[in-house]
Amino acid sequence: MKKDSAELLGTLPIPKLLIQQAIPASIGILVMSLNILIDTIFVGQWIGSNAIAAINVVLPVSFFIAALGMSIGIGGASIISRSLGKKNTHKASQTFGNQITLTLVLTCFMIIFGLYFVDQIIPLFGGKGNLFDYAKTYYVIVLYGVPVLAFCMMANNTIRAEGKPKSAMYAMLLPSISNLLLDYVFIKFFDWGMTGAAWATTLSYGVCATYIIFFFISGKSSLRPSFHDFRLQFDLVKEISSLGSVTLVRQAMVSITVLLVNNILFSIGGEASITVYAIISRMLMFATFPIFGITQGFLPIAGFNYGAKNWCRVRKIINTSILYSSILATLVFILIFIFSDFIPAIFSKDLEVSKQTPAALRYVFLALPIIGIQLIGAAYFQAIGKALPALLLTLSRQGLFFIPLLFILPSYFGVIGVWIAFPLADLFSTIITVYFLNRAIRKELILKH
Repeated sequence: MKKDSAELLGTLPIPKLLIQQAIPASIGILVMSLNILIDTIFVGQWIGSNAIAAINVVLPVSFFIAALGMSIGIGGASIISRSLGKKNTHKASQTFGNQITLTLVLTCFMIIFGLYFVDQIIPLFGGKGNLFDYAKTYYVIVLYGVPVLAFCMMANNTIRAEGKPKSAMYAMLLPSISNLLLDYVFIKFFDWGMTGAAWATTLSYGVCATYIIFFFISGKSSLRPSFHDFRLQFDLVKEISSLGSVTLVRQAMVSITVLLVNNILFSIGGEASITVYAIISRMLMFATFPIFGITQGFLPIAGFNYGAKNWCRVRKIINTSILYSSILATLVFILIFIFSDFIPAIFSKDLEVSKQTPAALRYVFLALPIIGIQLIGAAYFQAIGKALPALLLTLSRQGLFFIPLLFILPSYFGVIGVWIAFPLADLFSTIITVYFLNRAIRKELILKH
């Protein structure tokens, strides 16, 4: 990174800076979401609705392992952003070297564990009955590529921490496009079924890794770790782990949530309800891309300015990010409600799936307009290096509210109770986030100023 790339994080007007950071992140997330969305459509139309459900069973497992890389990336990115704000490039490069070592060691260990217990893990996550064979085929192939995906997720956050959002965007675009092309070739042209879908996904990770490696060795980055920087430093590992644990716990809770939802839906609604949940999961990922893009854009700006002690700019980026994300989330909420009747036919021809999906979509998306407050609130504490409040806010939605509601509501409302649990958990979690974020702003940003 050139010196002025970092300086812009502390000098450009906040609205302009947030847009510059958020748009590439949003485009990258959009394309990645479209990739998963279209991949699901291909699988549903060319293989069958059970294949959609089977992929939904596998993704939490593979994504949790890959989330080790994401958590190391976000934890290290917070350190890198604050180090660059303090003009300490040595610590930034040393952090990046430790990130690479941690990512590869931990994910390779998890892959060995995941492959050894494959026959126990898949049924645990809802891959039962007709879904098992589909899920196992997809799981084994995709798992081989997960260390590469973890490296990509780690490095992507590091690139963004340098103030290079466009390069981070390209790193997300290339694998998404290649996955869709390979999907067509392997599933439609070669007729490889689930094996083709899995290999298309796995090979696309390699495309992403190739671009990222080129980015760092071509001199586009100011992070140039020496050989010694790859040796794990206890203090750095501790700081990366504490901050990254927020992301890892979030993904762990997502995986546990999917495990519980899949099993509860299978017991009261059968395979069709799991397919409905798979469609909703894809729509959530696709529909919330602008909100997550703003959150990704927010992180390096907040971290850099906090490190530089620009308290006014930190307050302004919080307020601007919440405002923009809430407006966009409300627009998405309106669109989902208007088009919910038409969405199921895109994914599946199954009549039962088409019948259940519209109402489920409306229930799950009810609290979408306030989700930006939740995400920005947790991201603020992560950006400034305060792992504990970020972790508690992250846990509040799923651990404190959603999982208890998931055990209570279906007993009274059946499958609808599962869908109602989503907006209620969002509402309660947002209330808690507002309380802690306001207290932190008064204590850390207003009083210091």
